[in-house]
Amino acid sequence: MLAESMEYLSIRPDGIYVDMTAGLGGHTRAIAERLETGFVIACDRDAESLELARRNTAAFADKIRFFHGRFSQLPQALEKHGVEFVDGVLADLGVSRYQLASGERGFSLMEDGPLDMRMSRDDEFTAADYVNELSEKDLADLIYQYGEERRSRRISRAIVRARPILTTGRLAQVVEEAVPRTGRIHPATQTFMALRLKVNSEFEELDKLLQIVPGVLKPGGRFVVLTFMSTEDRKVKQAFQAEAKAGRGLILTRHVVKPSDEEVFQNAASRSSKLRALRRV
Repeated sequence: MLAESMEYLSIRPDGIYVDMTAGLGGHTRAIAERLETGFVIACDRDAESLELARRNTAAFADKIRFFHGRFSQLPQALEKHGVEFVDGVLADLGVSRYQLASGERGFSLMEDGPLDMRMSRDDEFTAADYVNELSEKDLADLIYQYGEERRSRRISRAIVRARPILTTGRLAQVVEEAVPRTGRIHPATQTFMALRLKVNSEFEELDKLLQIVPGVLKPGGRFVVLTFMSTEDRKVKQAFQAEAKAGRGLILTRHVVKPSDEEVFQNAASRSSKLRALRRV
C-alpha cells in the first residue's frame, strides 16, 4: 500500500520523517522523492537490508539518513541525527522479501537453510535454540501464543521427538508430518511465524514503538502503521484509541484500510495487510 501510506503520511517538502522498517528502501525512496529541504531517517535492525536500502536509494542520498537499530531505539536514532520531533513515522511490519527469499537467513519454508530467523545477526538466540532447548510444554505455548496455532501441542510433541532440528527444511518436514497439509498454506507456516516473532521480540518491540512515537511527533504529525497479523493490528488499534481518548491524537482511519483488488492481484503477499493512521493533536 505504497500510495495509501504516502497519502496518510501527507508529506511536507520541508518535513522530517522516519521509516522504521527501511527494508530494501521502497518506502524510504517514496518519502525522499517528495522532499525538498527535509529528510527521512531510514531505520532497520537488519544491517544487510539497510545496506541494500542505501544502494537502492543512492539517487536521494542527500535526503536520507540511516540508522541500524530496533523500534525501541527510535530515541537514539533521532538523537544521532540531531532531531527532537518529527513530522511523520511509518512502520511496515511485514517481513522483507529479501529475508524470506534468502535460505541462509532461516526464515523461509521454501528454501532450506540454518534454523536462524534473526533479523539482526547481533542477537544472541536463534530459532534453533528455542526449537531444541525449550520443554515440550513451553514450546507448545510459544507456538500457540505467538502463532495462534491450535495444533501447537501435537506439533511440539513431534518436534521434541525429532530433536535435534537444525535446518528450516527439517523443521517444515517434521511439522507437516505431524499435521498434514489440508489446503494451499503450508502447515508449518504458523509455527515458523511464532518462532520468528519470539526470536526477534517483535510484539515487545511494537509495544515500545507505540509508546514512543506519539511523544516525538510534532503537532499535526502522522503515525502510519502497516500490519499483517491480527495480533499486531489489535495492538495498533488499541494504542491509537488510547491516544484519541486522551485527547492527544486523531484517528485518520475510521475503518482499517486494506489493499485494492488490483494490488492483491499483482502482489498476493499484500492480501493480509492493514493500514491505520493517527495524527498528533
